[in-house]
Amino acid sequence: SSFNGGRYLCSGSADKTIRLWDVETSKSLYVFNGHMNGIWCVDISPLQNNNNNIGIIGGNGYTICSGSHDTTIRIWDIETTKQSIIFKGHENVVRSVKYGSNKLENTILSGSEDKSVRLWDIRSGQQSQMFNGHKSEVWTVKYSPFIVKNIEFGGNSNVICSGSRDGIIQFWDIRSNKCELHIIKEDHGIMCLTFFQLKKNMKNKNNGDCGINLCYSSFKGPICIWG
Repeated sequence: SSFNGGRYLCSGSADKTIRLWDVETSKSLYVFNGHMNGIWCVDISPLQNNNNNIGIIGGNGYTICSGSHDTTIRIWDIETTKQSIIFKGHENVVRSVKYGSNKLENTILSGSEDKSVRLWDIRSGQQSQMFNGHKSEVWTVKYSPFIVKNIEFGGNSNVICSGSRDGIIQFWDIRSNKCELHIIKEDHGIMCLTFFQLKKNMKNKNNGDCGINLCYSSFKGPICIWG
């Protein structure tokens, strides 16, 4: 996971450590210790205070989130390298973690080999919601840009998305705690997914609207675009 214009990189390892790297110098700046088993996923928080550039990496609002084989999710303070929160609840390996943004900035989304998708409240340090429906391991999760019952996208989404070894991508409405707003079925497990926005075609006035597409890859190799 990279941030600050790609200047810094965060990695997790099977050696149980998380490291912060300076891309320009290729040097390890900080090591974060605390997990009891290998790290499967990491994410960097959005900067909490855009007006503060005093921190060691250009802003002291950054934190790191990590998911591990030890079934926990942990939040780390980059300034001190100490863990500030430990989330417990998953019953198997945590395969994917993502920070929220905008009105969901105090949440973390996770997917696990226990087949569940969960939302966590950073302020309380507790699980706030759990979504069950996948029949196999959840390998990837993402906050969706879509808004239910609203043709607009971006801003304050109320939809999350998950991809599983069962070959299914599911969209969930976090307001109703229900799944199956939409389901995409594939023949093989979903390894990763992301959303991207197409640029307007200025030459073709009949095709000038922006669109959001979902890009995902399967266990067997193909990269697919849906939209």
